[in-house]
Parts: sequence; C-alpha cells; structure tokens
Amino acid sequence: MSYSDSDSSSYGGDYKNFRQISRERLLYEMLRSAKTGTSKSTWKVLIMDKLTVKIMSHSCKMADITQEGVSLVEDIHRRRQPLPSMEAIYFIQPTKENVIMFLSDMSGRSPLYKKYVKKFPYYPSSPISRELVTHIKKDSTVIPRIGALREGFVTDDERALEELFGDEENSRRGDACLNVMASRIATVFASLREFPLVRYRAAKSLDTMTMTTFSDLIPTKLAAGVWNCLMKYKQSIENFPQTETCDLLILDRSVDQVAPIIHEWTYDAICRDLLNMEGNKYVHEVPSKTGGPPEKKEVLLEEHDPLWLELRHAHIADASERLHEKMTSFISKNKAAQIQHSARDGGELSTKDLQKMVQALPQYSDQIDKLSLHVEIAGKINRIIRELRLRELGQLEQDLVFGDAGLKDVVKFFTTNEDVSRENKLRLLMILAAIYPEKFQGEKGQNIMKLARLQSDDITAVNNMRLLGGASDIKKSSTGAFSLKFDINKKKRAVRKDRTGEEQTWQLSRFYPMIEELIEKLGKRELPKDDYPCMNEPSPTVHAKNQSAAISQPPVAHSMRSRRTPTWARPRNSDDGYSSDSVLRHASSDFKKMGQRIFVFIVGGATRSELRVCHKLTRKLNREIILGSTSLDDPPQFITKMKMLTVDELSLDDIQI
Repeated sequence: MSYSDSDSSSYGGDYKNFRQISRERLLYEMLRSAKTGTSKSTWKVLIMDKLTVKIMSHSCKMADITQEGVSLVEDIHRRRQPLPSMEAIYFIQPTKENVIMFLSDMSGRSPLYKKYVKKFPYYPSSPISRELVTHIKKDSTVIPRIGALREGFVTDDERALEELFGDEENSRRGDACLNVMASRIATVFASLREFPLVRYRAAKSLDTMTMTTFSDLIPTKLAAGVWNCLMKYKQSIENFPQTETCDLLILDRSVDQVAPIIHEWTYDAICRDLLNMEGNKYVHEVPSKTGGPPEKKEVLLEEHDPLWLELRHAHIADASERLHEKMTSFISKNKAAQIQHSARDGGELSTKDLQKMVQALPQYSDQIDKLSLHVEIAGKINRIIRELRLRELGQLEQDLVFGDAGLKDVVKFFTTNEDVSRENKLRLLMILAAIYPEKFQGEKGQNIMKLARLQSDDITAVNNMRLLGGASDIKKSSTGAFSLKFDINKKKRAVRKDRTGEEQTWQLSRFYPMIEELIEKLGKRELPKDDYPCMNEPSPTVHAKNQSAAISQPPVAHSMRSRRTPTWARPRNSDDGYSSDSVLRHASSDFKKMGQRIFVFIVGGATRSELRVCHKLTRKLNREIILGSTSLDDPPQFITKMKMLTVDELSLDDIQI
C-alpha cells in the first residue's frame, strides 16, 4: 500500500499522515452508512468544505466517489439547487459556521435534500462539541432527516520535528504535541476497528546514571498516549476488538537520520528531489497549437497515470530504458511512423527522435501524450544527473553509509570537485554528521564547514543533526537496534550492513532505509523486546496467526537477465522495491486474505524510500504494511526543518535551499 500522493487541487500536500490507508477503505468507511443501491433514485450528493475537499482529493478520484454511489459533489458555502429526491452526505468540519449552513439546508418544510448523513473529520483538539450537537437537536424538523452522525479522522503535525526535537527546555509544548498525535493515531484504529499490539523504540540511555532527554523518550511517551486512548475505546466503543488484531510500531526520526537526506534513485523520489515540483504538479512546455512560442502546461503525476504508477518505484535508469522501449514499440506497430522511419538515414533513433516523430502523428496524440511527458521528464532528470555529477556524489554517499568511505574521502571529494552545488555539499555533510557526530565538535568541525564554504543556516542544519540522537548511538553497544555497526576489518564506521540474500548487481541501489529491516523482524517476531518493548503482552493466538501468514508466502525469485542498462541501474523484475510491477500485480488483491496488518508510525517525517519498502514488504511478508507519519518529506523540506530546529529568530525568508 502507499500514501495517496494525489494533489489534484491547489490545496497542496498538508494531509499526508496515515493516507497510507487504501482509498477503497476510506470510501467504504465514509459512505457505507449511506449507500443503499445503484439505481438513479438512490444516488447521493456529497457536500464538503474547503478542508474536507483537501482530505478527499488526497484520498481518491472523482471516479472512485462516483463508484460508491455519489453523483454530485457540492461546496457547503455556495448556493445550491434543491434536490429533494436525492440523499445527501455531509463531510465537513465541526464548526459553528458549518453547522448553521447544515441546519439551513435541512430545516423547514422544504429541505434541499431527502435524507442526510453528516460526517466530521476528527481532530482530537477540536472534536464536535456538545454545544453544537445540542444546537442540532433543538431543531425538531432536522432530527428525523438525519440518517447518521459520524466522525472520521485526519492528522497534521508538520512542525513535529521542531516541537519535539528542537527545544529540550520546553517539554510542555512537546507533551502537548504528543498528546494530540496520540489521539489522532488512536482514532485511526477506532475508525478501522483494529486493536494493535503496540511496540515502540525504547529510550537509548546508556545506564541508570545517564539522564534521559525528552527527545529520547518520544516513542515511549507516544506509545503510552496511544495505549491510554485505546483502553478508553476498548471500553466505550461497541464491537471494538478485545484482543490484538494488528501490529503498531512507533518510531521517530532518530531511527534513520540518513534516509531523509541521501539521494534516492527511484523515479518518484528523484522527480521530487531534482525537478522543484509543487506537490504532484509538474510544469513543462508544449508546442503552441497556433504556431506561436511554446506554452506552459501543468500536469499531475499521480495514480490516474498508469505510466507513473508503473514507473514510480523503478530506478531512474530502468525507467528511462522502459520508456525508450515503449516508444520504440509504438513506432514499430504504427505504419505511418514506419514510413517516416524508413525515409530517414540509417542508424538507430534516439528516444528524443522517436518522441518528435510520434508527436508528428496527430491521430495518435491522445495515446502518446503521457508517454512523451515521461520521456521528457526522464530525459531532464538524466541531464541534471550528468550536469551535477550526481552519480559520483551518490556513490560517495552510499560508501559513507556502508562504511566504505570516511571523512578523508569527503575532503578529497570537495577539493577535487569545487563545482559541487551548495545543496549537495550540505547533504553530504549532514550524512557525515549523522555517522561521525564527534568530528563536528570544536575546531575540527569548523574546518570541515570552512572547506565546504557553507552558509550560516547550512552550518546550523549540520550541527542540528546531533539533536536526532547520533551522539548516543555511537556510545551504545553494537547489540542495540540503532547502534552504529563496526566491522573489525574496517577502520571506517557503517550505519548499514549489506543485506544477506539480496544480491546487489548494480551501484546506487545498495541503500535501504532502516525500517525495512525493522518491519521484517517485526513480521517474523524477531524484533528484540529490550529495544522495542510492548505496551501490552500479545494474546496467545497472535503469534500463531502472524507466523502462519508469513510461512504461507513462498520466496520470490530474482531476475538476473543481462541487459544494456548502465551499471548503476537494476533489473525491472527484481523484488527489491525498485520496481512497482510486482506490487501493482497484487494491488487490487483482497487484503483480507493476508495476515494481520502492520502499522508503522514515524515521528518527525517519513521518506519516499520508506514508502517504497512498505510497497515491497506488503507482498513479501503477505501482510498489509501501512505507513503513517507526521509528514512526508522530500530532502528540501527536511533540510529546511533541520535549519529551523534551534534558531528561533530565523524566519522562513532567511532559509535558502
């Protein structure tokens, strides 16, 4: 499963948290109480406000809503035509203004609609108040017309990193943030009627004499808050499960400081990293239909585009080759294109030549628009990779992570590549600071910054990496789950070890986020309880169910076919998460046939690579992996947040990426 990355309106991407839950489930939970048939007489009107339009646009498309029996979508704040033969579903915020509008629609002898189902997105800090419920009840003409009154959920903690990691002195603000977060997470389980086995990253304090910091206790406090809410739901919600039905693993950004910064080479991630996209919006130039200068056109890279869906988790080199093959295949199957091809001089056509040729065939414009778009995007990305020499940089990043490079290699890279961009120098040093935080203390740290010629806010971001827990990781024994791993044959330090059983054929595919290892261990019941304690001891049947689900999934073979792809790519048929094909073949499968769900919640932001491995592991473990977080951050957003952690007087206008 995945976050729904849709940005089909101008509202932006504020409601990313727990959008991992499938659109089918969201729609089912919201519409099931209203759907009574598929005949024209039972079609519904869906009424929303500005905020709930955001939520819905990030969860599903209009076609999905229509499929669930909704024929018309309306804005509650606009004048609407009466439709007394149709039933209405109100999906709105629990505000006084909305309730007044709702009552004006329903009251009197001539209501706008036949019957009403009212649903509120759930905010624990502002649920529907008793006063508003009382206000609704006062109107005697309204009550008989309400079919149901329900609350849903939404989370929004974009400033969690700053509020929880940035100010150790202000624990009240941090506690308040965690309390709200816990209520919102618990609401997810209440909505889905799931009762999780709650596990969390334990505090990393060395011994009883060491003072534990607030940030080190974040997962512990959040797990306790979620558990308290669940206990209340268990007693108060009808038909709420009394035994565990799923797993919840609560982590924070200290689990993996490298993942938000390192260059991720899959198509989805690299598009957002290098193309300065706004949400899912990509702007490109198209030929003018009137013969004038090129016109700018906005397109959305999202799930309605089958090519995007196929390529988003593929390595950029693999995606580029697939696009060339698709374009070549289109030419070979089209007679007009073949005539143009034969009229040309001999020699193999480039992808760009093929693109121009197909664009000259107007009768096929509808078929080729999407293909041409992705050919252009892939070409642009590959140009940027060459111009910025990102392959060499990416190799150094991964060598640092796996202990094959150290500070001397970074210094050498800076001295021999003076044209490296400021942003890439910053990212390289942030990775270095996550691995070797002690090297950025005192004069040695100042000399490294001076060599990189970083600006003051860049230096702040590098220094703030220590706040994510790097220093404590160095001192912890190598048996800990988050400890830095040492190889007796290596002088350099590694924060990853190569995964056994997964052959790495090409470069720049070696990196994996830490949650991949943690989720696999959780699925196999091998996650150490000392490092990941349980809030509740599982029922005896939980182990048996999950073990049988894991055993029932046969091992997946890896394709090792030869190809002309550059050595930094990866084969499309491998089950390593770099191709979405294997996931897409099973995306529409019935998740009820799988084992119990695994929910993973990361405080401080999730990354595209973490999202990718959840796709991969859903099939591998035969369990639906649902990733939640306070935000979904691409490198520029994460770096900006790191700059803001400790500098209260710094405004967003001062930040440069």
